[in-house]
Amino acid sequence: MMDSRVALITGSSSGIGAAVARRLTAEGFRIVVNSARSEVAGKDLATELPDAVYVQGDVADGADARRIVQAAIDAYGQLDILVNNAGTTRFIPLDDLEAADVEVWREIFDVNVFGAWQLTAAAVPHLRRSDAASVVNISSVSATRALGSSVPYAVSKAALNHMTRLLASQLGPDIRVNAVAPGLVDTPWYDEAEQVWESSREWITANTPLHRVGTPEDVAEAVHYLTNAAYTTGNVLTVDGGRHII
Repeated sequence: MMDSRVALITGSSSGIGAAVARRLTAEGFRIVVNSARSEVAGKDLATELPDAVYVQGDVADGADARRIVQAAIDAYGQLDILVNNAGTTRFIPLDDLEAADVEVWREIFDVNVFGAWQLTAAAVPHLRRSDAASVVNISSVSATRALGSSVPYAVSKAALNHMTRLLASQLGPDIRVNAVAPGLVDTPWYDEAEQVWESSREWITANTPLHRVGTPEDVAEAVHYLTNAAYTTGNVLTVDGGRHII
């Protein structure tokens, strides 16, 4: 029997978000696609999927966050799954403290932390009406290791991990809250950082048990699992090809 749940996936016009939309669609989910800027790509994806709508909005903006959730309700009358995938970063060497100024921190936290909080807060009243409500946050292995595209990015994901656990403790039993923490994943983020990507790909391939970098589909599979893992909440699922065990 095909699933009829409704999933809202932020930042889903490309990369991991788009892969999650396609994976959940394959199970029969109805999808709300979102992006802050890539409106054409978002609309194209929604058109590609058999039962999807697109809503433009910036999760960092409180009014937009509420409007995005309301768009899901207006379209389908329910909301069962929220995937907080929208994120941003800056590629700044970890030892370059001057480049990682407070404005960079604010920019990254506005999306990665405050955006996820605002979407979740707006979604909770609707999720409580679902029999299978779940929030999945897209985190990063940089949340727990001294690595990442920048210090502000890594710290934002550490905050997201703790938010995941706190929300899980408070929203159960009605709503499960989990996170997926990918390692290096081949996404459009690296299109503007080709040198960083190539050196990272080479290193990860040589030093990871599965001898490859991740794909958006790898992360999407983990998200799909968590939407169905009825006895799992407060978990941060690492998806890094086994790198964390070395």
